[in-house]
Amino acid sequence: MQKLVLLLALTVSFFLFGQNNQLSDKAEISVLTIGPGALLNDSFGHSGFRVKDTKLDLVFNYGMFDFDAPNFYSNFAKGKLNYYMGINYYDDFLNNYIRQNRTVKEQVLNLNAIEKQQLFDFLLTNAKPENKYYLYDFFYDNCATKIRDVIEKATGKVIDLKKPKDYSEKSFRQLIQENLNWNSWGSFGIDLALGSVIDKKATAEEQLFLPKYIHSFFANASFKESGKPLVKNDTLIFAKQPKTESSNFLLSPLFIIAIISILIIAITYFDYKNSKRSKWIDVLLFLLTGIIGIVLLLLWFATDHTATAHNYNLLWAFALNIFMIGQVIKKRPKIWFKKYLKFLLIMLCLLTLHWFVGVQVYAVVLIPFLIALSIRYLYLITIISHDNK
Repeated sequence: MQKLVLLLALTVSFFLFGQNNQLSDKAEISVLTIGPGALLNDSFGHSGFRVKDTKLDLVFNYGMFDFDAPNFYSNFAKGKLNYYMGINYYDDFLNNYIRQNRTVKEQVLNLNAIEKQQLFDFLLTNAKPENKYYLYDFFYDNCATKIRDVIEKATGKVIDLKKPKDYSEKSFRQLIQENLNWNSWGSFGIDLALGSVIDKKATAEEQLFLPKYIHSFFANASFKESGKPLVKNDTLIFAKQPKTESSNFLLSPLFIIAIISILIIAITYFDYKNSKRSKWIDVLLFLLTGIIGIVLLLLWFATDHTATAHNYNLLWAFALNIFMIGQVIKKRPKIWFKKYLKFLLIMLCLLTLHWFVGVQVYAVVLIPFLIALSIRYLYLITIISHDNK
């Protein structure tokens, strides 16, 4: 599918660059806003430019990427993934999102003939093979943020953004999570992988990384110099049709993590009753938390992702745990290992404090596991103290 889209984009580009690209006086340029879809990468919507004239009707959008590109997954993980600006026929573009049952809205821009031509020329130049690729950033350089940036760069006019009536101050994490089900693996993964940097309040302009805010802000925006409204016509092209969405709670992160946590607590209880220690559960816990901690450290220090920095999930997913497995499997661990366990408990307390004062918001579904982890650490301290008497 990606290859087909790429081929179409190249074909349309070739056709355009070989023609006279002068727009007629009937041309209109609008911003298309697509509602959320079912997949995680579609959960935040999409934005694009529509250029409609007597002999063309095209959509230019900056949200394209190629799964078949060399080193796609490694570049994505490292934050070095290039997106590109693609071109689609409007009917194909629209029908694709109607099939996905995603809302489509259109805002016709209030531009004069010169400004329309400037914007169209800018888009055509960006669509050339040597210009179309850009380094993607989810918050600051995506399909939505490109909309305002391109209008201002192409026309040389500054857009004056006014806060919508329903505007409220939110953090980047809150803005992301309002598009997700809190008890979904996508929501859990985002809260796990992204650090405290996204818990800062987003300014009004920074909220424009989400397409729906491009739409709501543009509805009240004007050109700063002239005071002329930015949008002259706002139309709902397609409304998402209500459908019953089934969800399996038994496969949700809350249920699975809760079951794992109950098992940990139950094993700890029976260990206590029998004055023993089930080493295998401790090996699994230290291995799991250690591996997750290493991954989070790599996301923080070994990638270009800005949103993965200062991630205090490391307070429970402690990377050094993986190096402590040697002590865990011993019948009588070293005395210093008990101090290490106390240190882990302190880290969990610090995590709770961070959460309480708002340094970082963590996934709610983690609560049962954090409780179970605390109980297991307390028991290990107790049993190791008893064994070393």
